[in-house]
Amino acid sequence: MKDELERESKWEVDQVFTLPMLDDFVPDSRVEETSVELTSTYFDTAEHDLLSHNVTLRRREGEDESGWQLKIPHPRGRLELLAPLSQDLPDDLTEIVTGVCLGKKLRAVTRIDTQRSRHRVLGSDGELIVEVDDDTVRATPADGPANVLAWREVEIELGPHTNKVPTVLVDSLAEAGAHSAHYPSKLSRAMPDRSEPAVGDSAAEGAIRAYLCTQIDAIFTGDVELRRGRDPIHDTRVAARRLRSTLRVFGKLLDPRAVGDTENELRWFAGLLGEVRDCHVQRRRLADRLGKLPPELVLGPVAARINATLLERQRPSRNALAEAMNTPRYLKLLATLQAWQSEPPFGPRIRRRELVTRAHKAARKADRRLATALDDQRAASLHRARKAAKRARYAAELHKPVRKSGRAKSNIAFYKKLQRVLGDYNDGVVSAEFLWRTATSAGTTVGENGFTFGLLYADEKYAAEHAREKVAEIAAAR
Repeated sequence: MKDELERESKWEVDQVFTLPMLDDFVPDSRVEETSVELTSTYFDTAEHDLLSHNVTLRRREGEDESGWQLKIPHPRGRLELLAPLSQDLPDDLTEIVTGVCLGKKLRAVTRIDTQRSRHRVLGSDGELIVEVDDDTVRATPADGPANVLAWREVEIELGPHTNKVPTVLVDSLAEAGAHSAHYPSKLSRAMPDRSEPAVGDSAAEGAIRAYLCTQIDAIFTGDVELRRGRDPIHDTRVAARRLRSTLRVFGKLLDPRAVGDTENELRWFAGLLGEVRDCHVQRRRLADRLGKLPPELVLGPVAARINATLLERQRPSRNALAEAMNTPRYLKLLATLQAWQSEPPFGPRIRRRELVTRAHKAARKADRRLATALDDQRAASLHRARKAAKRARYAAELHKPVRKSGRAKSNIAFYKKLQRVLGDYNDGVVSAEFLWRTATSAGTTVGENGFTFGLLYADEKYAAEHAREKVAEIAAAR
């Protein structure tokens, strides 16, 4: 499946607007002008779930742009996934949006006809700098021709090596009467108005809402990327953990009926992600360790043995995750999270003081667990201290907007550093255990021996001990 990065901006213009000359705003450029007619049929659920996540799926017909196009959010714009033109929805595209549409059936929701006057501004080497499209648009929603909308707009798409719209072009458009479009896409303009989520009555509610929405967006983004075969495991898992932490630390400020069993469901999902992630971390960590050894100390197919063993463990975990993501249980979790974006599970009015108090409580608990771990030096205590440090960090992130920024930043930095070093300790312990088990097998296999595994084992034991000592230094320096 082909994909392209789309970086574009839209401008609202009236029917008498005259597009400024484009010949001389880029030195040594030339303009290619063509006219095309495009017909796009958009597909979504009855509740417009795709649109609510800035995802669009359409069947386009029109000269060089005919085919199926799925647009998904990307840090630098939107990624456009392309499939050949066909009458039926392509299975690979519908699979990618299964989570975003919550497993619901897709249907045609509107048809948009565009008469496009295309202006491609090319550099002296023939490379596209920007494409400026003057579009006359007619949208016919699925509920009937009586609701036809018509408008005109200008769309600017950046070339592959253009970082932003040239300032002179922006100024020329503004002088001609154009202004930035209110709607991010033609589809969002054509669809019926959707009510905006109600704004919380307090700054505390606003902080919780913003934090929840950020994590939920990350989970939906991760869902799409996982279905594309990408590896957003870490970011998706962290988002699930942040949501769980929010429910644990601030749960008594929320409506228990609306929250229900969501924390347990997030634990289940994060656990599935963790099974995949842990193998990935060990593979990367041990490959780095192995690469630093002198070649003469690497005896036998050590890298192959490590990779084969971890991949054998990771493959069923990845399969289990893929299967779970198509179950009613998982789709119900996504539906709950999506509902929270418009209606967070707030209880009675939440005040700033309550938010700060509960964040402080999480920090005190983390400090107590750290003290216990430093006292008894047990691996289980260090693990509990790490989990408590995460909750304290996430609580500080959430309530940062409603307290003094300097203090919140200090807490975030401290618990993040503590979490990282405790994570290094845990990784060292886990890797050492894996290497010991692997060495016992390699040492009795023809063509292999346990020598290099022993070196790596000693290295991991040292790394874990060093991390343990570093924890005490961090605590003492606070």
